[in-house]
Amino acid sequence: MAHAACQRVVLLSCGSFNPPTIMHLRMFELARDYLHQLGRYEVIGGVISPVHDAYGKKGLAESKHRLEMVRLAVEDNPWVKLSSWEASQNTIWTRTRKVLEYHQNRLDAFFKGESSKKEEWMPDTLECNSSPVLCKLLCGADVLESFNTPGLWSTQDMTTITKEHGIVAITRAGNDPLKSIHLSDSLFENLKNIFVVREWVPNEISSTEVRRARSRGQSVRYLVPDAVIRSLSQVCENASKEQ
Repeated sequence: MAHAACQRVVLLSCGSFNPPTIMHLRMFELARDYLHQLGRYEVIGGVISPVHDAYGKKGLAESKHRLEMVRLAVEDNPWVKLSSWEASQNTIWTRTRKVLEYHQNRLDAFFKGESSKKEEWMPDTLECNSSPVLCKLLCGADVLESFNTPGLWSTQDMTTITKEHGIVAITRAGNDPLKSIHLSDSLFENLKNIFVVREWVPNEISSTEVRRARSRGQSVRYLVPDAVIRSLSQVCENASKEQ
């Protein structure tokens, strides 16, 4: 049971989710356990935000298919939900900072009683005029590494994400999150807002490998939820008909 003084948190994960795997879902469990064990935070919800089609990544399925797959992946999850806002924008790809700010602003408006509209992605336990909720970025440690890629992130975005929201990064094979933090002034200056969570049961499942296996007619069961496999099969079948 979280202490009344704990900061309430919603974990937000951005990405392609092409398709969503069990490791995408596993990250939420790891992050929640870690923050709860610190004794200063109460995680009340998780949000998956698939990227817009304009992101342009090779092999990226249409957003309508990725949204449906995420919806199926979390349909039995009591606390992680889908947000279609990012994928449904009429503009080009939305920067991660803007995605965080949008969800934070909607949460602020709701708990302050300024908006009576409760978005589908908001936690079931969220009530108007309740205590503030902080939206934190949940990601793999490779995202921390990408902060050091010249020209990929703006300094303002890195500072806002780390200072105003905070990051929970899950370790991945081949990444050194502490080195990534050391090499980035923006990350180092806001070190207290960055939580590196060690995954003690390494599992390097990737959406890329899932797609590769599917293209070769190989089984992907237990890599992605069964409901997602059925949806993925339909997507592949439709794509074949269009060719």
